[in-house]
Amino acid sequence: MLRGRATPDPSADPAKRSDYWGVVLGAPDPQVLGAFYAEVLGWEIRGNEPNWVTLYPGEGVAYLAIQREANYVRPVWPEVPGQQQMMSHLDVEVQDLHVAVEHAVELGAVVADFQPQDNVRVMLDPAGHPFCLYS
Repeated sequence: MLRGRATPDPSADPAKRSDYWGVVLGAPDPQVLGAFYAEVLGWEIRGNEPNWVTLYPGEGVAYLAIQREANYVRPVWPEVPGQQQMMSHLDVEVQDLHVAVEHAVELGAVVADFQPQDNVRVMLDPAGHPFCLYS
């Protein structure tokens, strides 16, 4: 256990826990990307400030946040020497890959040109972050 971190009590009300962890993505417009991922994941927007949006799945202690990056540079997928590379990506398991891809595209995602696996679709969110839908 990391020193200084609370010992988790899984039976506690999530609102009263103090062992949250999350992933934060940089973007030029947190509200646009926050609304996108709220729809893709089916999560609720719990925090919405000019420079920060927080999404919560409704249970557990994980979250996804988007922070404004004034000098944001879109990553390139697949990587290209000398270009901005992705630092991380989200993986989202889905039941129907075709339907999930269509929905993400309707919300503003783009299917990446390079697809390394048959049961995975690499997508680019509205800010250009790669994320994967897989079944």
